[in-house]
Amino acid sequence: MFGITSWKLLILVIAAMVLIGPERLPEYLGKLRSFIRQARDMANGAKGDLKDQLGPDFEDVDWRQYDPRQYDPRKIIREALWDDPEEGEPSEDAPYLNPEVAVQESLRRWDPDRSTPYDVEAT
Repeated sequence: MFGITSWKLLILVIAAMVLIGPERLPEYLGKLRSFIRQARDMANGAKGDLKDQLGPDFEDVDWRQYDPRQYDPRKIIREALWDDPEEGEPSEDAPYLNPEVAVQESLRRWDPDRSTPYDVEAT
C-alpha cells in the first residue's frame, strides 16, 4: 500500500495519536469516519449513474476481463516479441518509408527564390 510497510503505518498512526492528543482524537476519528462514508457514497453513486447510463448493457459486461490481476506482463511481452508483424505494402500516405520519395518531396518544396514563410500572428 503506497510503499508503506505495516510497521511504518503503525508508527505513523501512533505519531498521529500523540500529535493530535487524547482531547481531539474522537473529533478527528469522527471526521475520518464521515470522510470514508462520503467516499463510499460517491463511489456507489457513480456506479448507479453508470448503470443508469448503460442500461441493460451494464449487466452484460464481463468485469473479470478488466481485472489487472489476471494479466501477466511476462506473457504479454513474450507474445509481443515472438509474434510476426503483418507484412504489407506501404501506402502512398507514408513517403517516409521510401527515402528517395522523401528526398524528392523535400527538394520540391524548397525554393531558394521564394521568401521564408512568416506568420505575423504567431510571433
